[in-house]
Amino acid sequence: MKYVNIENVEAGQFLGKSVYSGNGTVLLSAGVQLTVYMVNTLNRIGVTMLYIQDPLFDDIETDDLLDDATKQSLIHGISDTFEAVRSGKDWNTHQIGASIDKLMKDVTSNKELLVQLTDIRTSDNAQYLHAMNVCLLSTVMGINLGLNYIQAKELATGALLHDIGKSSIRVEDEMASGIKVHHTWLGYEKIKSRRDFNLRIAHIALQHHERNDGTGLPRGLMGEEIHLYARIVAVANMYDHLISRIDGEPSLLPHEACEKMMAMSELQLDRNVLIQFNRMVSIYPNGIAVRLSTKETGVIVRQHRGLPGRPVVRIVRGSGEDLNIKELDLAQETTVFIESVLA
Repeated sequence: MKYVNIENVEAGQFLGKSVYSGNGTVLLSAGVQLTVYMVNTLNRIGVTMLYIQDPLFDDIETDDLLDDATKQSLIHGISDTFEAVRSGKDWNTHQIGASIDKLMKDVTSNKELLVQLTDIRTSDNAQYLHAMNVCLLSTVMGINLGLNYIQAKELATGALLHDIGKSSIRVEDEMASGIKVHHTWLGYEKIKSRRDFNLRIAHIALQHHERNDGTGLPRGLMGEEIHLYARIVAVANMYDHLISRIDGEPSLLPHEACEKMMAMSELQLDRNVLIQFNRMVSIYPNGIAVRLSTKETGVIVRQHRGLPGRPVVRIVRGSGEDLNIKELDLAQETTVFIESVLA
């Protein structure tokens, strides 16, 4: 599979990875042959990148930490929860708990894999994919930082629900009261009211926009005044926002986001958490095309745990009988560097 910009996708190509709707059901299944209508529709609903099947790269795996059933469970769970909160109905904490159990099983079974956030976003599913991605990133970071199973599960639950406050107030209510209440407070109150969840989980929603230097919201906490769980979620939240901007700014590629975040070390984001983050996230996802310092172009095919910036690159030249394929392991070829991403 190749990971390509939708502008380079053509009718007749085969989808390499499923696209999910906002409620977790499959919108387009992997393997479907794309039509002009499908490509135009995906473009219209906000899709920017797609996995496309390619015979020269059929062996490339996306190395997902989560299987499709777990993703569907998480997206469905958070979608149902947000919708219940929006409509003022009771929400099912057991559904959230079951989804987190599935995630914990997948994460603890795949500890050697790097995290690659390459699920296809649409305007319909973006909010829920964001919650799932922040949950996944936070859980892996927490485990790498030494949290035990119970602590990691608390962290995962709070990370999945970190933005629940955004669904806790209707715009017309906010306008009528004349008071803008930060969604972190709303999320804290919503989670705190549930006996199933402890205050540590609620404080993730409250503190995930606090900043190390005291410039954050809603209380301007500094350093270790911010709970470790919230410091972890802050890093995950920042990364996922940078690679999928919805504020009008262009989204960054993973390696660009990582560089921007390292500049925030100790100012906005916790340095120790950032170090763990950079060890476990794939900054050059499998399937993406790159240009090397040798001026050759190729596609990322494999990753090295602990060396996310030094993947294996497959270079293809020629065609037919003149086809020449070679692979460069950048962990071994130490004088060769990735010069740019050709997304």
